[in-house]
Amino acid sequence: MSDLPDDPDERERALRDALHGIFGERTDEVLGQMRSQGLDPAALMGGVAPDPATMQHLMDQLQRLFTSGEGPVNTQVAHDLARQVAVAEGDPSLTGAQGRSAQEALSVAELWLDAATDLPPSGGPARAWSRSEWVEATLPAWQQLVAPVAASAADALATVLGDQVGDGDMSGLDLPGMPVFPGGSLGDLDPATMMRSLGSAVYGMQVGQAAGTLSREVFGATDVGVPLLSEPATVLVPTNVRAFADGLDSPFDEVQLYMAVREAAHARLFVHVPWLRAHLHALVEQYARGITIDLDALEAQVRDIDMADPESLRGALSGDVFGLHNTAEQQATLLRLETALALVEGWVSEVAATASLPHLPHSVPLREMIRRRRAAGGPAEQTFKSLVGLELRPRRSRDAAALFAHLLATGGPEARDAVWDHPDLLPGTEDLDDPPGYAARRAAQADEQADVDAALAQIFSESTESEEPGDASPGEEPGTDEGAPGDGR
Repeated sequence: MSDLPDDPDERERALRDALHGIFGERTDEVLGQMRSQGLDPAALMGGVAPDPATMQHLMDQLQRLFTSGEGPVNTQVAHDLARQVAVAEGDPSLTGAQGRSAQEALSVAELWLDAATDLPPSGGPARAWSRSEWVEATLPAWQQLVAPVAASAADALATVLGDQVGDGDMSGLDLPGMPVFPGGSLGDLDPATMMRSLGSAVYGMQVGQAAGTLSREVFGATDVGVPLLSEPATVLVPTNVRAFADGLDSPFDEVQLYMAVREAAHARLFVHVPWLRAHLHALVEQYARGITIDLDALEAQVRDIDMADPESLRGALSGDVFGLHNTAEQQATLLRLETALALVEGWVSEVAATASLPHLPHSVPLREMIRRRRAAGGPAEQTFKSLVGLELRPRRSRDAAALFAHLLATGGPEARDAVWDHPDLLPGTEDLDDPPGYAARRAAQADEQADVDAALAQIFSESTESEEPGDASPGEEPGTDEGAPGDGR
């Protein structure tokens, strides 16, 4: 077995010749598919000519794109691509000093927050993560958020391509780049299974791209506004905090402390308001399930799919084929979700400001920088918009912060934090428009509910009294007495 040549062009030709004996005319397409998933065939071969075991490994990598995963999102594809994207701009391992610094900042943040809110600490560990560690911990949550619309999209894709193929096999489907494997083609698979696998793979690529990009932007585990961890914890991503601080006038230690306060405040809220996590996820799921797929637009895009081009695959199931906001229910759900996200961000912003102002000289400009950053969004948020048709952006976070500031000024921390006592107390758009009227509206709502409860209690009481048995003798129907009509006397 001879070594491959050192010259890149010669190496490429040698590799292509070796693969041609297995893949034939589709060699270029297969190589393109491998590279689209971040796999370098030459690197996988370790610099020597391919042997059968190595070639089988290469083919397994490619086939996994289409045949692995049972759910609407191909988790393996999502995981692999997210890890690749996360390290694309560098992801150095954290030093011991970086880890200790981040954990100390989170501990200090908890002390400051104790003086600003009655919500106790989350109770979880304080952690410092690399970008790759953030991906590993949060990817399951992103897959859960995307799953409802991914399932609908996979069904739509199966319908569109199934109409093209009919009831036969996939061999007649004109999709450039359809990979062929020794002993058969993926086209030999059941059409519905193949199309759902393809949809699952596409969404796996979308989720992986978005999660990997987010890992280069986030400062912790909570600053995207939805809970992403299954267990309580506070987290900082020091590499991203450092990159953000480098463009500011504030020293790194101060920036890190401010981010730690925000992270710890988020964690307290998500842990000690038990209904909030389910409320946010339910709104995302409700919105996603209401999305309709424009089958005509999808069919038009599918005609031009190049299976060797990841952008072509991702574009085929982009937000352009979603029938967005097409019902009153969709609009109402979106408004409730945006309001809930704004309330989370507004409360965290207000509590973090209260906690950090006595200690951090640059807390005010840092708060404004974060507000602008959240309002503008980023490329990953745009990707999730194409995934589920919505942006996880707190559009009215300033209004929400003003509401919490008003409650703090008029009723203290107890009144501000009491908003989270029950879902019925959650402010709505009217409260964001008119913060001073929040208390009066909730008082009127409580009075109305009390009247309803009293009326129901009266009805049930009367019903119970009418059904109580009388002092009937044995064998005599309860409630009948002498001389009653129909007793035969």
